[in-house]
Amino acid sequence: MARPLEFDREEAIASAIKVFARHGFEAASTSDLLKGIGIGRQSLYGAFGDKRGLFLEALRQYNAGSLVQMHEALTKGTPAASIEVALLVGLGSSDDVESGCLGVGSIVEFSRSDPEINALNDVASTILVKAFAARVRAGMEARELDEGLDPDAAGRMLVMLRSGLKVAARGGASGSELRDAARLALRSLARSR
Repeated sequence: MARPLEFDREEAIASAIKVFARHGFEAASTSDLLKGIGIGRQSLYGAFGDKRGLFLEALRQYNAGSLVQMHEALTKGTPAASIEVALLVGLGSSDDVESGCLGVGSIVEFSRSDPEINALNDVASTILVKAFAARVRAGMEARELDEGLDPDAAGRMLVMLRSGLKVAARGGASGSELRDAARLALRSLARSR
């Protein structure tokens, strides 16, 4: 009979997200993970199989949480205002490297070499593009954004911008610099007056 888990699985994954955000997958040692999560080696392997299994669960949980955060941001205010909020929410910073984006970090580290990681990131990206595109459409209907926009192309551009903003935040860009970049992008979508 298998022994029951002696730790909270969700808390362990949340702690692993911080370790992986700080170090990346490859550089995160088993010792780093054990210390960061506060569990023993047997518990790690018994619960997650191996470091890769833990990483996949961490990425899955990180992406799900990020999508919830983005959905909430996209419901605040007018379409353009909500897009700005969504671009700037949860970017992380260079002062707290454990707040870095696990999704962007995994893309940088693995490129397109890992099908399982690709699948997790592709699903999250597709959902996010659709969410941004829906707000762009709403902005077009409200005559707040240019009626000639391709909402899907604009949604993809906004997801790419958000990824770039996350990298810039991790690289030390200030809040005002990040906000200026987001507002400049929004001006490119705005309806000519």
